[in-house]
Amino acid sequence: MEIVKIMLEWAKDEIFSSKFFVLFGIVFLGAAFVFFRVGKTLTARAFINPLVVCGILLLIIGAGLVYTNYGRFNEFSKATPDTIGSLTVSEKERAEKTLLEYERIVFKVIPLLICCCAGIIVFMEKPIWRASAIVTLAMFVVILLIDTNAYSRIKDYKDRLASFEKQA
Repeated sequence: MEIVKIMLEWAKDEIFSSKFFVLFGIVFLGAAFVFFRVGKTLTARAFINPLVVCGILLLIIGAGLVYTNYGRFNEFSKATPDTIGSLTVSEKERAEKTLLEYERIVFKVIPLLICCCAGIIVFMEKPIWRASAIVTLAMFVVILLIDTNAYSRIKDYKDRLASFEKQA
């Protein structure tokens, strides 16, 4: 039942990490509220809508991940000796698939999008374009930071599952 402890530990860590998306979503919405209440210039007002949109997106991402990982946590908790083998194999396959998605999306597409946002900030003159690019860039940086940590954790998780599979 050592493998179940590994799975439960991973699920708890994922739930904790996913809550940071929710936290940053609340921070973005709080910043939008501050710009709404205090912002007087056209540039300050331009930040309101992008902050609201990115804040809501981060909340949705975070809530979805927390919900999904709570489901996994419950599934792992109910594992019996008969189901551990198939659960380990399915988790290893899911971890491999997730690692590939991280390598493609998080480490290739998001940095490219960050560069595009930086270009928009430099070359566009309207405040709404610059504000949108700045907020989107900030959201991508948050996603990159959280997912870099998650990538390391799931890579370690996959290795631990593989070593357990070799022992069995």
